[in-house]
Amino acid sequence: MDLKRMAALRAVEEIRDGDIVGLGTGSTTHHFIVELGRRVREEELEVMGVPTSYQSMFLAAESGIGVTSLAEHDVDVAVDGADEVDPQLNLIKGGGAAHTLEKIVDSSAGRFIVIVDESKLVDRLGAFPLPVEVIPAACRPVMIRLESMGATVTLRSCEGKDGPVVTDNGNFVLDASFGAIDDPAGLEVDLNSIPGVVENGIFAGLADMVIVGTAGGVEVLRPKG
Repeated sequence: MDLKRMAALRAVEEIRDGDIVGLGTGSTTHHFIVELGRRVREEELEVMGVPTSYQSMFLAAESGIGVTSLAEHDVDVAVDGADEVDPQLNLIKGGGAAHTLEKIVDSSAGRFIVIVDESKLVDRLGAFPLPVEVIPAACRPVMIRLESMGATVTLRSCEGKDGPVVTDNGNFVLDASFGAIDDPAGLEVDLNSIPGVVENGIFAGLADMVIVGTAGGVEVLRPKG
């Protein structure tokens, strides 16, 4: 079985009748939303989803999951993927350019469950370029500031259309390669203090559970201590 789907199927077991569920964005979360929709249809499970992107909103509707928002409901449990997970369960997210709303939903949830395949486990964050969402007018000064902090920075470009990626919030995404990140929590705060930065892709100390699909089966990781 696909390792991502293994992790997603295990995460669906964590959802209970009546839950308000944060619906992440990406290929692994795609499996989760589809399987949750199956439970809604076959078990008459009453849940509602808070999507973190247009992609997850459309998929939830196709899967038969009712959609709501943070303006209307608190989130009981959020389920999302990650691009990297370190041993302390800090994350890098944002490969799908949805990390701003993902962080808002995931941090507001009663529980935040991460689903990944084993290739996403790393000793230290930083091999994956760190996504930084910026207001378009601030793009150049933020790039200069990130470079002064030691990063190699590129403006993320679209595939299938000319020009930069534009997020669901109408902003640009800078991909900043810092190399190995020794202090994820500190860098997260430092980046968000730069004028023009909307949000960055470090999720430090948020995950309550990481479900990993491995060749030997599903492994569940929890924060130490």
